[in-house]
Order: sequence, then structure tokens, then C-alpha cells
Amino acid sequence: MKRNETLKFALMKTAPIAVSYFFVAMSFGLLMSQNGFPWYDAVLASVFVYTGAFQFVLASFLSAGTPLLTIVLTALFMNSRQVFYSLSFLDDFRSCGKMFPYMVGTLTDETYSLYSSIDRYPDHVDKYAAMKEIAFLSHFWWILGTFAGALAGSLLPISIRGIDFTLTALFLTIVMDQWQKAKDHIPALTGFACAIGCLVAFGPSRFILPSLILTSGILLARNERRHA
Repeated sequence: MKRNETLKFALMKTAPIAVSYFFVAMSFGLLMSQNGFPWYDAVLASVFVYTGAFQFVLASFLSAGTPLLTIVLTALFMNSRQVFYSLSFLDDFRSCGKMFPYMVGTLTDETYSLYSSIDRYPDHVDKYAAMKEIAFLSHFWWILGTFAGALAGSLLPISIRGIDFTLTALFLTIVMDQWQKAKDHIPALTGFACAIGCLVAFGPSRFILPSLILTSGILLARNERRHA
């Protein structure tokens, strides 16, 4: 009974992610198909890579024959923010037992935002089982959307012009939702200011990691001062 309630809770919480992931992942599937890759390559990328923004870059890299080292380094830098995300939930992920590697590997901007927004789990819901269900369901929606997009791209003559903007739209939606729910907007404003400053200082291809380090440092210092 408790397992069913936990699954229902996870399904309800991941419903917004399901909608957004499905259409963004469809875009990725279409992009892979338009670049000449079979549908199963797109699906395998979503199963084992599962990095959202980088998958769109990966499609271009693979079609251009980019060296493996360049692909690996780009993936590392583009997804370095996940290191900071995972620190907040390491203890929770360890409590998930054998699923620990999967929980770390499937942590995304959206699942991080969802975990952070849940202040308290209902009494009839197992917290760690719910976290595992959320991770699995989110991954499943992404894979399903990729499959649908890749299949549609291989069967239908679809134009993909401007389709990469769907990921930007998803991020904007997440930020706006968190802004409305949060009482303290200082972290968001700090991140925005640091991102703009680092964009000017380091350029569009190198600003993400410095801005994350700077933002994290400022917010950690602020948190220590508030609890001193």
C-alpha cells in the first residue's frame, strides 16, 4: 500500500517534468534523426548520457566527427554544475542504498529543483523510495520523448529550425516557477549577477564554471554569516 502511495506521489510531482521533458527530448530525437542517426542511437544517448543541454551539442559533435577528447571535456565543463547540486543531497542519496550511483547520475536541473521544493514528505510516503521513483520517472519521460522524436523524425519530413530553443524555454520556466515560490530572491539575483559578470569576463564558452564557483562561494559565505 505504501509503495503505491509513494508511486502516486512521485507521478504527481513529476507531472510538470513529464510534459516539459517529453517535448524537449522530442526535439533532441528529431535533431539526431535530422543529422542522420538511427532512432536507437538517440535513445541510447538518452539512456546513458542523459545530460539535457549537452545532448544537443553531442548531436552536432557526432555528425561533425569531433574528437572524443573534445566531446568528453565539453561534457565535463557543461555539466560541472551537477557537482554542486549533488553536494546538497549526498546524505539522501546514500540512504537510497544500491541506487546511490543512479541517483547521482540522474540528478538534473529539474530533479534538483523538485527535490529542493519538497519541504516535507507525507507520512504515508517513504522519502527515499519517493526520491528513487522521481529519478526513475524523470529519466523515463526523457527517454520516451527521445524515442518519439527520433521515430517521428525518421518517418516524417519535419523542419527543426529553431527547435533548440525548447531547452532555453524549459530553463526559463523553472526559474520563473522557483522565483514565485521562493520568499528569498537574493540567491537568484546573485546567480544572475555572477553569470552576467562571468559572461563578460570569460566569454560565452567559458563562463558557466566560474559563475557557479563564484555564486556558490557568495551564497555559502552569506549562509555562514546568517547562522553565525
